[in-house]
Amino acid sequence: MGFWIFMVISDLVVPVIMLLFGKVFLKSAPKEINIAFGYRTNMSMKNRDTWEFAHKYIGKIWYYAGWILMPGSIIPMLFVIGKNENIVGTLGAVLCVIQLAVLIGSIFPTEYTLKKTFDKYGRRR
Repeated sequence: MGFWIFMVISDLVVPVIMLLFGKVFLKSAPKEINIAFGYRTNMSMKNRDTWEFAHKYIGKIWYYAGWILMPGSIIPMLFVIGKNENIVGTLGAVLCVIQLAVLIGSIFPTEYTLKKTFDKYGRRR
């Protein structure tokens, strides 16, 4: 049972982070364009407008994805309560890979929308 609890907590890390940062980025982008914190790509760091737009956009994706991933992580784990550690660990790892794919995959629609909204110099189209 202890390993199951560990895996559930581990599988909730990514959705909780997405929820928290999604909510923060929806409200406001980091004050300064920087290379240490925030959604940092060449396009998002062109100017203040692209920086704020990118954070608001990815914030919305992460916020809603976090809410979807939360029950999507807990419910499958309920089906393996009391099963052996191999089954629990395998399911936990699969869920973690799916969560990371969603987290990393959110870059693609954000970059696409940035390029559709701004030209290569960061000016709105």
